[in-house]
Amino acid sequence: MSTADSLTDIRVVCLCAAWCGVCREFDPAFTALAQSHPHASFHWVDVEDQADWVDALEVDNFPTLLLGVNGTPVFYGTTLPHANVVERMIERATDTAPLRGVEPEALATMQALLKGLAEGKLG
Repeated sequence: MSTADSLTDIRVVCLCAAWCGVCREFDPAFTALAQSHPHASFHWVDVEDQADWVDALEVDNFPTLLLGVNGTPVFYGTTLPHANVVERMIERATDTAPLRGVEPEALATMQALLKGLAEGKLG
C-alpha cells in the first residue's frame, strides 16, 4: 500500500435491519470482507436503531450500501448480498466519482453519517 493509499479513508456502510433475513445471511460475508480489507472501515448500521442518522435516506430494500471515500459518498444503493460484488466496489472506490443527482437532503445525510462514523459517534 502506498502512502497515498494509507491516507485514503474508505468507509463501507451496510444499512440493515435486525429483522431482515437477507441482512443476517449477509453479515458473515460482510465481516469477512472487513477482515480481508483492513485499509477500509466497515460499519453495520441498523436503520431502526439509528433512525435519527438515516431517516432522510428512506431505506426500503436490504442490504443497502453506502460507500464513502474521504467523507464523500461514491455509491449508495441496494446491492446483491454477495461478498464479491462489494469487494469489487471496494477495489474501485478510490477511482469512483462522487455521487451525482442525489437530493441535497439525502446527500447531506450520507455525508453526516460518514462523518459520524469516522468520528466514532455511532456503530
